[in-house]
Amino acid sequence: MSENNKDLGDMADDAMDGAKKSADNLGDKTKDAVDNAKEAADEFSEKASEKFDDAKEATKEFAEDAKEAASDFADEAKKTANEFTENAKEAFNEIGGENKKLLAGIIAVVLGSLGIHKFILGYQKEGIIMLVVTLLVGGITCGIGASLMGIIGLIEGIIYLTKSDEEFYQTYQVGKKTWF
Repeated sequence: MSENNKDLGDMADDAMDGAKKSADNLGDKTKDAVDNAKEAADEFSEKASEKFDDAKEATKEFAEDAKEAASDFADEAKKTANEFTENAKEAFNEIGGENKKLLAGIIAVVLGSLGIHKFILGYQKEGIIMLVVTLLVGGITCGIGASLMGIIGLIEGIIYLTKSDEEFYQTYQVGKKTWF
C-alpha cells in the first residue's frame, strides 16, 4: 500500500508541476495579452489623436473659408446696394411732369386709401392724413374710413390721369392743389 501511496504522491506532484507550468504559461499568455492590449490601445490613442488633429485643422480651414466667403458676400452686397441706390437716385431725378402724373395716378387708383400718391407729389401732410384715417379711423369704424379714403384716392387717380401733362403740372406741381 505504501507503494500505491507513493505512486499517488508522485502523480499528485506531477499534476502539481503540470498545473504550475500551465499556470505559468497562462500567466505568460495573460501578460502577453495585456501587453498586446496596451500596445493596441496606444496605437488607437495615437490614431485617434491624429484624426482629432486632422479634424481640428479641417475645422480651422472651414472657418477661414467661411469668413472669407462671408466677407466676399458682404462686399458684393455693399456693391449691389450702392448700385441700386445710384440707379434709384437717377430714376427719381428723371421723374418729370409726365412720369409723376402717371406714377401718382396709377398709385392713387391702386393704393389710394394709403395716400402714397400724396407723398409722391410732395404733399406730406395730406398723405399722413389719408394714412391715419385709413389705418386708425378705418380700424375703429370697421373699414368705413378706409373705404372713404379709397374712394377719394380712386377719384384723384382718375382726375390725375385724365388731365393733360401741362394742366397736371400747373395744377398739382406748380399750383400745389392738395385735394381733387
